Amino acid sequence: MDIAFIVAALIAVAATVRVITCYNIMHALLYLVVSLLAVAVVLYTYGAPFMAVLEIIIYAGAIMVLIIFFVMMLNLGLETAEHEKAWLRPRIWIVPGIFCVVLLGELLYLILQNKQPSAGIQVVPPKQVGMALFGPYLIAVELTGILLMAGIVGAYHLGRQHKKTVHRFLENNLNT
Repeated sequence: MDIAFIVAALIAVAATVRVITCYNIMHALLYLVVSLLAVAVVLYTYGAPFMAVLEIIIYAGAIMVLIIFFVMMLNLGLETAEHEKAWLRPRIWIVPGIFCVVLLGELLYLILQNKQPSAGIQVVPPKQVGMALFGPYLIAVELTGILLMAGIVGAYHLGRQHKKTVHRFLENNLNT
């Protein structure tokens, strides 16, 4: 096995373990981004650069930013502002940062090496991937998008209702 694959796989496993064991949701999300980037490097070492780019753009980019946005939107308040200041300390982001630098160095090494995939691996062009996804699986892809949107709207609604209930509770207790 290639050393780049082993390092990326170890980082993916370590980051995923941290996702599971972190108590703070923002720390877990930070490690989840690192895990997704490591999986992208693993995909690249397997000879699937298009899937690696999709992994970075769709999962590590768009979906994680959306999740972080909603987590931050639902936790507004004085206590959250103090938590955000704590997230800026280096001890919070130094390990995920080191993992990302290692993955970036590994990816640059692989790109500059310009090695062709193994003989048993067939490169699939992006058009063929799109035809496979949006051909027979069109309904599944669309239903997945609707399900994600419903989850986001539900999370917003539940968070908003919770804030209203807490606000009413505080008003009632302060007025009496």
